[in-house]
Amino acid sequence: MKIEISNLKKKLHKAVIFCVIGACQLAPVIAAAAEEEHEMHMSVMDWVWKLLNFGILVGVLGYFLAKPIKEHLKQRRELIEKSIKESQEAKSLAAKALAEVEERLKLKDKEIADIVASAVESGEREKARLIEEGEKLKVKIVEQARTNIDFEVKKAKQVIQAEAVEASIKLAEEKIKARMTPQEQERLLNESIKLIEGKN
Repeated sequence: MKIEISNLKKKLHKAVIFCVIGACQLAPVIAAAAEEEHEMHMSVMDWVWKLLNFGILVGVLGYFLAKPIKEHLKQRRELIEKSIKESQEAKSLAAKALAEVEERLKLKDKEIADIVASAVESGEREKARLIEEGEKLKVKIVEQARTNIDFEVKKAKQVIQAEAVEASIKLAEEKIKARMTPQEQERLLNESIKLIEGKN
């Protein structure tokens, strides 16, 4: 920007010089025109004075406007430099903010990875716990089934023994009845009656 302002100053300086040189070059032409147009009754000196006045005007304007123009250019340069500085600061702040956002995103990615890892680990622990509980429940069910089977087997044995005893008694009665004669049966009956009477 400093180069641009310097170029602008040079161009302005060249323009003022060009005006002065142009005025000086026009002086003979105007003088010649004044001689040719004798009807106007203007002398060469009138044209010289006009050109001199114009030169003085340009000089005075250059003298008085140089400082305001320099001040304006200086202010313009300072404004441009300030804008550049502010834009660089804004760029720096934006880069810093971007770095912070990227860092936060990295932290978020790490947090997400940690959450996923924790969930997987928790799931594995829960799976192991459920398997362990399932094994314990299986053992309990097997023990309960064995207890029930043992109880049922014992009960069945008792029923079978009772039935076997009853069947044996019936079979023995039948065998005894088949072997005993009516006289023996009557004798046993009488003996049983005597035993009952004796107890009373």
